[in-house]
This record gives sequence, structure tokens and C-alpha cells, in this order.
Amino acid sequence: MQLTVTDAPERDRFEARDESGAVAGVVPYQLTGAIIAYTHTEVDPAYEGRGVGSALARAVLDDARARRRTVVPLCPFLADWLTRHPEYDDIVARSTRKVK
Repeated sequence: MQLTVTDAPERDRFEARDESGAVAGVVPYQLTGAIIAYTHTEVDPAYEGRGVGSALARAVLDDARARRRTVVPLCPFLADWLTRHPEYDDIVARSTRKVK
């Protein structure tokens, strides 16, 4: 499955869409200056188990890095995903990192 993840700032969220343009998943956010808080990761049940959550996680974090933002992962899925991807530690707010 081919996914395209894009920022939808008018809806304060990132969206993952499949080849047909259907929304497979979303990550809502709150942006304050250079700090972005990801509040939730939601994957449509029809797409569960197909890597949509991980694709969203990587895309939102790559975007945050490119825009020099500090990430606050309020979303439990994203916080857990970050424990397995220490390559993003440099952009995560210290007080929000899970202890390994």
C-alpha cells in the first residue's frame, strides 16, 4: 500500500492517504511557536496492522525536524514509538521522554 502523508494545517493535523485519496489515518497537533504537541494517532480500522501509524509517526517527526520544532508526544502510540526510535531524541522535549 502506498501512503502519502501531508500536513493539513487548516485542520491542525497530518493526514495519511492511500492511492485512492481515502484518509487512512491522522495525527492531530497543537502548534505554539516552535513547539508542536502531537495529541493522538488515529488509524481507520480498515487500515490497522498495515503500518499506517508508523508511517504517520515517521512523517510527523521528519517534518518537525525539518522545521526545527520541539516535539511533545502526548499521544501514547507516538511516545511508545519514540522509545524504539532514538534517532529522534534530539527533537523531543526532555520532560516528555519515556524512561527506557
